[in-house]
Amino acid sequence: MAIADTPLLLRCAAEFIGVFLPFFTVGFNVLSGAALLGGISLATTLTVLTYALAGLSGANFSPAVTLALYVSKRLGGPGLDGSVAVTYALVQFVGGICCGFCFVNVFADSFRLGPGAGFSWVDACFCELMYSALFCFVVLNTTAAKAHSAEGNEFYGMAIGAMVLAASYAAGPVSGGLINPAITVGVDIAGAGVGFGKSLLYAVFQLLGAGIAALLFKVVRPMDFDEPETPKTRLISEIIGTFALVVTVGLSALAKTSMAVVAIGGCLTSMVYALGDVSGAHFNPAVTVAVLLSGHDADMNPKRAFHYIGSQLLSCIVAGWCFCLLYNGNSFVLGPGQGFSLAAAAVAELFFTTLLAFVVLGVAVSPKTKSSQLYGLAIGLCVVVGGCSAGNISGACLNPAVSIGIAASTAGWAATKTALRYCFFQLLGGSVAGGIAHLLHSEIITASGHGESSKLIFGHA
Repeated sequence: MAIADTPLLLRCAAEFIGVFLPFFTVGFNVLSGAALLGGISLATTLTVLTYALAGLSGANFSPAVTLALYVSKRLGGPGLDGSVAVTYALVQFVGGICCGFCFVNVFADSFRLGPGAGFSWVDACFCELMYSALFCFVVLNTTAAKAHSAEGNEFYGMAIGAMVLAASYAAGPVSGGLINPAITVGVDIAGAGVGFGKSLLYAVFQLLGAGIAALLFKVVRPMDFDEPETPKTRLISEIIGTFALVVTVGLSALAKTSMAVVAIGGCLTSMVYALGDVSGAHFNPAVTVAVLLSGHDADMNPKRAFHYIGSQLLSCIVAGWCFCLLYNGNSFVLGPGQGFSLAAAAVAELFFTTLLAFVVLGVAVSPKTKSSQLYGLAIGLCVVVGGCSAGNISGACLNPAVSIGIAASTAGWAATKTALRYCFFQLLGGSVAGGIAHLLHSEIITASGHGESSKLIFGHA
């Protein structure tokens, strides 16, 4: 039975549950003193409930997502009608408010809404806008895009939960990383004894982020809106994905959280699933070089690779400035960890960049070994492996865009020189991965010297 055929009352019940339970779960973490694991609890609960309830209501679970789908519909694309959107949003707000009151009854306490220590309301609202936009953008691309709605996918829940991980640990220290107006209002009402109204400011920026997400969705998938695709579409996809990745790296590192690799891996996983069938979701010049040298993508020629890398580098510089400004002009040093030499850092970057690029080629590019569902998870886990293994040695950038973004945030010649050294070994790693993949999969290269086009890489003709 299609979602549209499900009685509205049942759909509303699903939306209520989908707001209440994730909020309730993370509330137990925060109010019981286990706040560090709150992001994992929230992301995991949201993921499993998305799979459990998407067939009933579409699993919006947020007025921001509901608004993004409504705006998409108004722009001529897939989405929600106005009457359904209003009903969903009201039920979602009720779910958040009810959950907030439950905290008060269980713990005689609730959250405190507002910027983290050392941050302003401008910082907090910008973080909520940015990650609300990214979250809604991922939801739209993995659940509403016609390519996925027609053929279906099993990764949408993972993609959505992975972006929540990124928001929780990257934006959490700045704003709380709530990115859901229903939860924001629920927190504020439950803590009304210390004043109410802060949630309204948060909610405005979260909903504004939803509107931006719908506009970006139209830009990267013009064919879903009955408009022609242009060569710029892929480059915009690379710009968005690279920005999301680099800004998450910077914010996670500056937060000094032990969950940084989880946030970064989650962000990459999420954006790969969201944009893989648009541009190939490289977000990394080393990956672009690897794809070019492997010969497995018929669409990837030197000219396109140059444009991809240019887009990635432009985006990473803006992202570097962004996380630096959010931390009041502060950044962090790119270089070997304490007690390690530049040579050790170079080897670490070379090895783990090679691993990352090689896995990308294996799970997402090679027609013989690519995965139709788990490619994003495999790619994201490479970042987790690299971060856990080489983080203390080199910082585990594994990406020239990340290295340049960090250097841009410090605006110093010493940092730039270190970044360029890192870039050399990262690009070398991408080249090694491309060469190995070309040899291992040489039998699938056609007589013309090319493999399948990138439109086939992610399963779409």
